[in-house]
Amino acid sequence: MAEIIRMPKLSDTMTEGVVAVWNKKVGDTVKKGEILAEIETDKATMEFESFHNGVLLYIGLEKGQGAPVDSILAIIGAAGEDVSALIAAEKTAAPKTEAKKAEPVAEKKTEPVAEKKAEPVKTAEPAVTQKIAAVAATVTNGNGDSRLKASPLAKKMAEEKGIDIALVKGSGDYGRVVRRDVEGFNPALAPTQQQYALPAAVAGTESFTEETVSQMRKTIARRLAESKFSAPHFYLTMEIGMDEAARAREAINAVSPVKISYNDLVVRAVAAALRRHPKVNSSWLGDRIRYNQHIHVGVAVAVEEGLLVPVIRFADTKSLSQISAETKTYAQKAKDKKLQPTDWEGNTFTISNLGMFGIEEFTAIINPPDACILAVGGIKDTPVVKNGQVVPGKIMKVTLSCDHRVVDGATGAAFLQTLKSMLENPVTILV
Repeated sequence: MAEIIRMPKLSDTMTEGVVAVWNKKVGDTVKKGEILAEIETDKATMEFESFHNGVLLYIGLEKGQGAPVDSILAIIGAAGEDVSALIAAEKTAAPKTEAKKAEPVAEKKTEPVAEKKAEPVKTAEPAVTQKIAAVAATVTNGNGDSRLKASPLAKKMAEEKGIDIALVKGSGDYGRVVRRDVEGFNPALAPTQQQYALPAAVAGTESFTEETVSQMRKTIARRLAESKFSAPHFYLTMEIGMDEAARAREAINAVSPVKISYNDLVVRAVAAALRRHPKVNSSWLGDRIRYNQHIHVGVAVAVEEGLLVPVIRFADTKSLSQISAETKTYAQKAKDKKLQPTDWEGNTFTISNLGMFGIEEFTAIINPPDACILAVGGIKDTPVVKNGQVVPGKIMKVTLSCDHRVVDGATGAAFLQTLKSMLENPVTILV
């Protein structure tokens, strides 16, 4: 009997999937346990194996097409089996949305409006017209005063000589044009308006590209929008001296088979600080707050489609070498789209580090269901004061984003103080 294969729910947040690759085509024999297709979820592209033996009789989605969870993906049955009835039944069972018929809009009745006869326009009195013309003809006479100042004699002389008196620079009181100004006026020296040539039109072509939003990007947009607009964020920034951490890292890497990064030190220090401040290691659940006794630190990893957060589980119990090895493994799996749901679920706190990109300071959006996320900037050589002397120092800025429903300012500040103390004295991380 033919079996309907439906779109699987491959993660707790998955609502729809996209077929990335079909490993079988219609007519191929399929064995139980064989990889039937690769499905792109909201987090990664995952292999989907067959749970039935038989022949692939029908494919419901072509490569690149998406559908909600539980939609028909394929049909497997005996060779030559007629599955048209199953396909028809699936199409009939699919919810149909009928377009609403447009309701007729009642015609608005308008009453005839009696035409009003246009009243004759009254012309201004001659004296008023002359005053308006005089005001409109005024120009600035070089001293910021918009009124034209000239003696009656100067105006008469300028009119007789055909000189525009507005071009004559006055030498009288307050820039008043007098007779000697008109007599000594030289048209060749009169100021003229400078003409500017308009630039030639720039030749160019408007263009753009568009691409379909991936399942991962859709989920990132939805989850972060929910976090930003539902959780009341506040931010705490602190400077941490990393001189001792730099010396400790150099000493560790001289003997350790696994190279330790600054981010590994931050992960280990955060885990130790969370053990001392359990209220930061918490979640808002609507009608209750969950204080996690275990410490799972999510480390944000940038991939081509967006951002993934693999989880270092029980980070407070692991060595720097173990944290470094796990982080490198997860980063590679994320780039290869090989992360499994167990790799990214269960975080109780998240770290986002952009220091390697030269970012000194930034704020991050809380990664649900966490109550906090730590944004880590780059380490910068900065003059600092020690023992009354200005000396070079390595400074790293961190910003803690907190959900104010769970974590108060004093609680977040106390956590940052502990983190600062541990990174500035790295020996305490190992205690």
